[in-house]
Amino acid sequence: MITSPRLSLNNGVLIDQLGFGLYKVPPKDAARLVATALEAGYRHFDTAAMYGNESGVARGIVSLYGVEAARGGSGEAAPPTSREDLFITTKVWNDDHGYDATLRAFDTSMVNLGLEYVDMYLIHWPCAKRGLFQETYRALETLYREGKVRAIGVSNFQPQHLDRLLENAEVVPAVNQIELHPWLQQAELREKHRGLGILTEAWSPLGRGQVLDDPVIVALAAEHRVTAAQVILRWQLQLGNIAIPKASSADRIRENLDIFRFELSALDMADIAGLDRGYRTGSHPDNVN
Repeated sequence: MITSPRLSLNNGVLIDQLGFGLYKVPPKDAARLVATALEAGYRHFDTAAMYGNESGVARGIVSLYGVEAARGGSGEAAPPTSREDLFITTKVWNDDHGYDATLRAFDTSMVNLGLEYVDMYLIHWPCAKRGLFQETYRALETLYREGKVRAIGVSNFQPQHLDRLLENAEVVPAVNQIELHPWLQQAELREKHRGLGILTEAWSPLGRGQVLDDPVIVALAAEHRVTAAQVILRWQLQLGNIAIPKASSADRIRENLDIFRFELSALDMADIAGLDRGYRTGSHPDNVN
């Protein structure tokens, strides 16, 4: 079984560098795909209230390891993977910004997930025009102090959003989860993260499949005798990013994790660096409110 290397967050908590993303995974499919990913060796799962599949994630864990493993106990016999081996992320949605609303949203996510704690809780979008993300983050800090989450962070925050957040925040975000792939490399934001001790986490790490046909990526895949997706994911990890690709088949789930038997050279990395064109497959954070 292949497993991902782990990175240390700024509070010492370890996170698998390669996780399994559940964006646009139908609730009816989530349990099956999570169980398949667990069997393949994934330990890091990324969901969100907006995805509507938190309960499916819970069913996938329970189906493979039992209720006690999912909730955090040991059960009568130790499962192959205990709750402590897993890293579960979920996110507060835009409609639930604000201190009290965020706390209520978290309680709902906990019921859906059936967990005693969440490994990481994120603000899904800054929704800057609403002016509530600082208050929302204060609720995340409360959950962190109470031990209900092991780490807190943000998603889709631009440099100016991070500056505003850190004016009053007591806990530096552990990650900023942003759209990042060879056509949108976000070098300025990644550099800011490094200076603040924030890890960069890539959503849409394959550019929603659009980057897979890029001639440079295709040529590198042929050279290394791997797939285009494996080249991109290997690039993500060698940059130091966390990546959370989605996959809907057992073969692709296993393939995405099988990226540790080859390495991209400095020249390969430079070739991919030259592909940046500022192209977004999703919304710009300034347009989401």
